[in-house]
Amino acid sequence: MPTRVIIVDYEAGNLHSVYRALDRLGADVSVSSDARDIAAADKIVLPGVGHFGRAISVLRARNLEDQLNEAVINKCRPVLGICLGMELMARVSEEGESSGLGWFDADVVRFNVRDRSRFKVPHTGWNRIAAKATSKLLVGLAAESEFYFLHAYHMRPANPKDVSAESHYESPFVSAVERENIFGVQFHPEKSHDSGVRVLKNFLEL
Repeated sequence: MPTRVIIVDYEAGNLHSVYRALDRLGADVSVSSDARDIAAADKIVLPGVGHFGRAISVLRARNLEDQLNEAVINKCRPVLGICLGMELMARVSEEGESSGLGWFDADVVRFNVRDRSRFKVPHTGWNRIAAKATSKLLVGLAAESEFYFLHAYHMRPANPKDVSAESHYESPFVSAVERENIFGVQFHPEKSHDSGVRVLKNFLEL
């Protein structure tokens, strides 16, 4: 039976690209903002491109935070946060100065680059990741695989053990986090060709 995957709709961008990528891999996938669908899902995806403060406000207005905590924290359902979705897992963000879900003891900060002629913000385009060998989500990737990024903010975890990959954009930044059933990637696997397919396939096979 295909894995039931819910992509949570909190009005972020890129939902349908994620949907198509998971559908091609054979998942039973749907986009929903209904707490009952989240409760019935085998796996959950927090997608996106968008503004942290607006996304977390919509999520809370739709009364989804409690159901997400029940599914992810209490029932230990695997969850994957993509870009904005990963950032929402933090305690707080500078973008809108809003509190997040708090699944990671981390804050989300804007890139502060010195050489603005070379390093534009948002960070847009292809960049390598250096994955830890212990990562379940990133297993099977070639060393320093490239992924597509589109973000102005990045997560800064307090616990180094939560970091599963790093990248470099003038200075190092965290590009993936992982703890037990909770996974986050700052890049967009749905736009990252074979490497991205590998990441999504790993998530479905957890």
